[in-house]
Amino acid sequence: MKISQVECFPLRITPQQAYLGGSVSEEEADYYYRPEYRCVYSRKMETCLVKITTDDGQVGWGEALAPVVPQVIAELITHLFAPLLKGQSPFSSAVLNSQMYDAMRDRGHITGYHIDALAAVDIALWDLKGNILGLPVYQLLGGAYRDTIPCYVSGLPEPDLAARCALAKRWQEKGFTAVKLALGYGVKEDIENVRAIRETLGEDARIFLDAHWNYSVAQAAELANALHPLGLGFLEAPLLPEDIAGHRELRAKSPIPVALGETERTRYQFKPFIEQRAADILQPDVGRTGISELMHIAALAETWNLQVAPHLSVGLGPCIAASIHVAAAIPNLFMLEYQPPVFAIANQLLNTPLVCEQGHYQLPQTAGLGIEINEDHVRESVMGATC
Repeated sequence: MKISQVECFPLRITPQQAYLGGSVSEEEADYYYRPEYRCVYSRKMETCLVKITTDDGQVGWGEALAPVVPQVIAELITHLFAPLLKGQSPFSSAVLNSQMYDAMRDRGHITGYHIDALAAVDIALWDLKGNILGLPVYQLLGGAYRDTIPCYVSGLPEPDLAARCALAKRWQEKGFTAVKLALGYGVKEDIENVRAIRETLGEDARIFLDAHWNYSVAQAAELANALHPLGLGFLEAPLLPEDIAGHRELRAKSPIPVALGETERTRYQFKPFIEQRAADILQPDVGRTGISELMHIAALAETWNLQVAPHLSVGLGPCIAASIHVAAAIPNLFMLEYQPPVFAIANQLLNTPLVCEQGHYQLPQTAGLGIEINEDHVRESVMGATC
């Protein structure tokens, strides 16, 4: 059994609301800079799926987290990886991963789009192996430490504090007892926001804060000490991700656990944060690491008694399903992220929806990732396609 075909689907889907809030207009440019998040975002939902097929018709699907210019991922896979993959056994996935990584190592492409593309292929190969063997991916990874995956509602994408509080309350009434605020607008405003959410949800709710790399060490330490009496569960991305020494200093000063890692893609990038004790909770994203590398990162974290809270933002069906399987298969899971608007769009591309209820994802039990992609809907959403 050999790999015979590798197809890429760079997608652009128009949602009702832009990711993290805001309007979506066909008259506006797709990409815009959000200074409060220090990143370029798309008003559309963009990602890149990959489909790998064997010569006997077995199929595996993967996905790269590609919220901007997903066509770059498609080009890399089509021209760089597909010639390497074709004619190979899907069960040589570890060897193929090494070859794909090495392909651009001496050119300095050991992160970014090159590794995102590798992540998509890696997820597809795990799905493919599971489908061939008739086993869920979590079983191939060694089994499930848990049957359902605890999660937190992420973002609360509403325009003002009152609306965010109301949304948080609605999720609590649906059984979701943990929320994360996407803030980082200033120490004073962040404190006011967390205080309002705490008053709305009560003492038993778990509250997290994503500061989107907006603070200095002094500001982040001030924020952490002020929020400590409010019972904040973790402070995510408080400093620029390049500042390892700053994170080490902050962790020594902060009474609140420091979380980071959505920008990192390999165990080699996480290693200095771990060795220098610069974080409490690691947040690798399977759409940037792949399943194989995320398992390596989780194992490395476990040796330092650190927990893993996989990041999950604009990834659709394969990313979400892969995250669930990995979250089941690692012993040191903290919680998994849940993005309700993205989750709804992801399910539109699946024949059988993924399920997240009462604060937990259900672990798919069928072969591979446990999802069935609606390929007609995927092809309708390909960038440049006409419906």
